Amino acid sequence: MRLRVLLETHSLGLRLLGGEDELDRTVRGVMTTDLRDPSRYLSGGELVLTGLAWRREPADSEPFVRILAAAGVAGLAAGEAELGAVPDDLIEACARHRLPLFSVVEDVSFASITEHVVRQVSSERAGDLAAVVDRHRRLMTSAGGGPEVVLDLLGSDLDLRAWVLSPTGRQIAGSTLADAGPELSGELAARLAGEHLAAARTGRRGPHRVTIEGGGAQRLDEGRRSGDGSGGATFSLFPIRQEGRDLRQTVLSDWLLAVEADAGEWPAERLDLLHGVTQLIAVERDRRDAARTVRRRLAQEVLELVQAGAPPAEIAARLRVAAPVLLPGLGTAPHWQLVVARVEWEDGDVPGGPVAQSLLEEMLVDPGAAGPEHSDRIAVAHTGDEAVALVPLPVPDESGDSAATGLHAAELLRLVQEPLSRGLDDDGRLTVGVSAAVHSAEGLRGALEEARHARRVAAARNGRVCAAGHEELASHVLLLPFVPDDVRRAFTARLLDPLREYDRKHRAELIPTLEAFLDCDGSWTRCATRLHLHVNTLRYRVGRIEQLTGRDLARLEDKLDFFLALRMS
Repeated sequence: MRLRVLLETHSLGLRLLGGEDELDRTVRGVMTTDLRDPSRYLSGGELVLTGLAWRREPADSEPFVRILAAAGVAGLAAGEAELGAVPDDLIEACARHRLPLFSVVEDVSFASITEHVVRQVSSERAGDLAAVVDRHRRLMTSAGGGPEVVLDLLGSDLDLRAWVLSPTGRQIAGSTLADAGPELSGELAARLAGEHLAAARTGRRGPHRVTIEGGGAQRLDEGRRSGDGSGGATFSLFPIRQEGRDLRQTVLSDWLLAVEADAGEWPAERLDLLHGVTQLIAVERDRRDAARTVRRRLAQEVLELVQAGAPPAEIAARLRVAAPVLLPGLGTAPHWQLVVARVEWEDGDVPGGPVAQSLLEEMLVDPGAAGPEHSDRIAVAHTGDEAVALVPLPVPDESGDSAATGLHAAELLRLVQEPLSRGLDDDGRLTVGVSAAVHSAEGLRGALEEARHARRVAAARNGRVCAAGHEELASHVLLLPFVPDDVRRAFTARLLDPLREYDRKHRAELIPTLEAFLDCDGSWTRCATRLHLHVNTLRYRVGRIEQLTGRDLARLEDKLDFFLALRMS
């Protein structure tokens, strides 16, 4: 389709701001972005939609437009919701680069424009491909439609076996056709998710092609193709991407479409079709995310009450509101369990809280649960780099047969460690702590502290993805109330008095530095940022702490001693 046709579709709310002579450009797709440099996701011919969040000053417009023009996009449409009128500097930059520019009125969503373009572009494909896309669209938007109907049509019309997978390899959707063939095993799905995450972190455009050869996955992304007769299964992995954010924020939460075929052999029309299908599935992803809004808000309210030390009666009242939402149809109040997660990046530029929230919502889904999606029974809030999940556990019946065993850190780790380690690559970490089950609102504050302590134990271990449970705290935190007072005083005085005396004489703030260093799990960069210090200054202070106490903050045992001393002081 051509830009001129879009401009003439009044329901899209497009107003031409420049480039009238270029309206015969052909639109091959649509992309929504607020990245300052979206070039890695552009292949040419796109209508680019932007909310202008990338623009911090007028000088930002020129490099942004230059990147789009170099990529060969068809045009740029800027929303009016963020800044009101489209700024003159963007209009002038588009004029210099002969890039057609539109404004989008505030009451028209980018999703509406995306759906219209996908539908129109797809309908212009030849013969059977056009029919398939149109049927996909109608079925996906009809009552009860979902990813399964798209996968069924890929199987029936194009003879393609495909699955929608989460970043941990959980199967979100698969074909329901009777002759769809064997199910995708959990192990294979996790391997495909890991390959997808590893490839996505490099910034390469999908699809990412891999062949599974017995014990491992061999990449085909560099153009190699399996033709050695070894019988390995080849898959093409298409990202179902949430555009407009830093890659590290989306790669660990994006779904993927795994197709059992080598996309390197496909014509351009079929590749375009599959990219259109991923956009349709992304609509379903957005719908499910929107459905979590209420549960996230409930979790945030409960978390704020717990952290503020609200009376148990007030927390219990809030839980009574949350229980019917999280466990519909359950007559009695459930038991609760808390899970804390942190995602941390080496440079500290990307907030980890939203990523940790998405990961917890994924990790805590029971893959064997029947009925409604189990994530509908989990509420996750986030603050800073931390996410906290409020997980309801059904109360056991009188016979005790239905007693919930609850979540276990080792099991969570087993399910997600391999694929997520690939996505975190060499500059990120995920650490998780799991509390014991509590039976009332009175226990929630202790459960939150317990989960946070368990997460710190996990953070002291090696590995990109680590988890620890409440049972691992019995050796220290849970035993603190039983330590005699005189022993506590002697222990804390031996470790902390030299630091307090030094702070009193020199105002060196060694105690606050020690607290921040332990809270940041020994990360020099994050600790220096939190204290507004240069890393070298932080290293000097830590060296002084070690010199005064004779301890080594690189050793887990000494970190734990300092942690306990601060807790008991």
